[in-house]
Amino acid sequence: MTEQTARAEDAAAPPEAAASDNRPDPPQADAGVLAAELKDKLLRTLAEMENLRKRTEREVAEARLYGVASFARDLLGVADNMRRALDAVSPQLRASAEAGVRALIDGVELTERELLKALEKNGVRQFTPRGEKFDPNLHQAMFEVPDPSVPAGSIVEVVQPGYMIGERVLRPALVGVSKGGPKSAPSPPSVNDNTTVAVQDS
Repeated sequence: MTEQTARAEDAAAPPEAAASDNRPDPPQADAGVLAAELKDKLLRTLAEMENLRKRTEREVAEARLYGVASFARDLLGVADNMRRALDAVSPQLRASAEAGVRALIDGVELTERELLKALEKNGVRQFTPRGEKFDPNLHQAMFEVPDPSVPAGSIVEVVQPGYMIGERVLRPALVGVSKGGPKSAPSPPSVNDNTTVAVQDS
């Protein structure tokens, strides 16, 4: 083929074919960016679904726990009455009681233990804060006791135990609080390392 014939063939070729021969291949970087974006979206969706699952489980558990609060609060009166009945029996009376009466007392004690165990199994627990510092969120003060041997604001007597359901107060404890005792010592001032103390010469 002569040089003139080759030139003639090139001139006769359609312009679209010549343009396609010179068009660059699509860059591989675009495909990599697209794959990274899709992977990021997938991971975000999976994370959102996991958070939704955990939140739903937590809400269902809380609804189950706090949904029985009214029923549990009604049962507290039964527990209180059992405790009052047992407290009315003095140790001397128990020791001198007949076998049938002792069996009755033991049965009431056993029933009280089973009731408290059933409440605890369902997230309700009893607390008796004797000796603790008074907290208005957990306790209800019924009276003050002038006892200088105990720090002021300490619980010295529990009239009625309190109950928690989960992390909430189902019923505050009814307590007697000490009055007139020594106050808690103030915390010492913190020393800042950057503070310099000037000492005057006498």
